[in-house]
Amino acid sequence: MASYIARRILWTILLLLVITAVTFLIFYVLPTADPAALRAGRDPSPDLIRAIKHQLGLDQSLPQQYWHYTDRLFFHFDFGQSFINNTSVKSLIFDRLPNTIFLVVGAAVIWFTAGVVIGTVSATRRGSFADRFLMGGALIAISAPVYWMGLVCLYLFADDIGKWKIFPGSGSYQDAHGFFEKCWTLLLPWMVLAAAFAAIYARLLRSNLLETMSEDYIRTARAKGLKEKRVIVRHGLRSAITPIVTVLGLDIGILMGGAILTETVFNIDGIGRLSYDAIQRGDLATIQGTTIVLAAGVAIMSLVVDVLYAFLDPRVRY
Repeated sequence: MASYIARRILWTILLLLVITAVTFLIFYVLPTADPAALRAGRDPSPDLIRAIKHQLGLDQSLPQQYWHYTDRLFFHFDFGQSFINNTSVKSLIFDRLPNTIFLVVGAAVIWFTAGVVIGTVSATRRGSFADRFLMGGALIAISAPVYWMGLVCLYLFADDIGKWKIFPGSGSYQDAHGFFEKCWTLLLPWMVLAAAFAAIYARLLRSNLLETMSEDYIRTARAKGLKEKRVIVRHGLRSAITPIVTVLGLDIGILMGGAILTETVFNIDGIGRLSYDAIQRGDLATIQGTTIVLAAGVAIMSLVVDVLYAFLDPRVRY
């Protein structure tokens, strides 16, 4: 087990090295706005632009720039300075990161709970109106883009522009105080962000549960006289839910990268909104920092899931 964990950690480190190299090359090889000109402001002189390029190290060769970048990143955990306001990118990211984690964790709780409940109800009522209605709704949730669903929900339910003023509107999270008030302002973004994943989990669980309920040990449990509810929850659901639990951590990591649209639509100051603002302003240092943090989150969550899976099923320790 120790050798398996060590191999997975080494692969994760190698993956992070590749991510930093690709991220660096993408933003420095592709044609983009001149960071020195962005920092200099309006009508800068050529001498000022040259001085800023020297200060940022942009007048060095590409290998030299990459060496200094990786040296700062891996040995000092420094993402550099924002090209726009000269603020530390690390402080910008860590100021916003708790908001993104709060958004993603809340959405994960909703999507997992809703996915399990809907999938179980649909499987136990196969072919009924409830089954067709729930699976049809799940198909719509999977097909609807997150930004479109967010705008529709704001138009229908936000207390500032909505037809039915039920939930707090866009930007309300910034003014919320206290845990429960923050949860209330995030309820609508949570549901929008969780909708597609909940639908996928519901359809996956329904399929797994239908297959599991036809197994011999389920028929044996029924033959022993156990109540149908106990057979479903204790024997059927327990087996059907295992594949979903193993991918939950990985999906949370992926969702952190996908939160950019939800944070933008609902005006939440998270990593996704920071990336969106940086892209609009051509702030390459901030774009690089947020991209690496989000990609590292996915890689680390994948590592955690693989290790947990190895504990649950020793056959995966190959």
